Amino acid sequence: MPSDYLPLLILFAIAAVIAAVMVGGSWLLGPKRPTPAKESPYECGITPVGSARERFPIHFYLTAMLFIIFDVEIAFLYPFFVALRDMPEDVRSFALGVVGVFTLLLLVSFLYEWKKGALDWEDPVEPRRLKPAPQPTVEIANPEPAAALTGESR
Repeated sequence: MPSDYLPLLILFAIAAVIAAVMVGGSWLLGPKRPTPAKESPYECGITPVGSARERFPIHFYLTAMLFIIFDVEIAFLYPFFVALRDMPEDVRSFALGVVGVFTLLLLVSFLYEWKKGALDWEDPVEPRRLKPAPQPTVEIANPEPAAALTGESR
């Protein structure tokens, strides 16, 4: 029985040797002339400005998680409906009921996320960030001296 796994062990050994040879060869044969340009972080051809530790809006993470959740739903449902054809009639009706409950739960969660605004594409913080700060108002206690300056009389 252990001899059945010998080809798999040989395959893993060959893959490990190839990986070690490639990494070691590039390290041994590669040029070692560091310059400030080579050692600087590369960010799409743009010189990095500021800290890399900026706060990132959570909206992008929410959108990604929602996509994964509803994408996985399709990944579960497609093979289910392919296998549904070969099921006996009594099992088929039960399986359709289970998938109906599963789909209903996903629909309720989708509507909840929609209502909470997780699917809105605009950042709710950004409009507040762009508004100018309100300027303090100065009230004139006695308007008559201002009228004297402009030459107006009563």
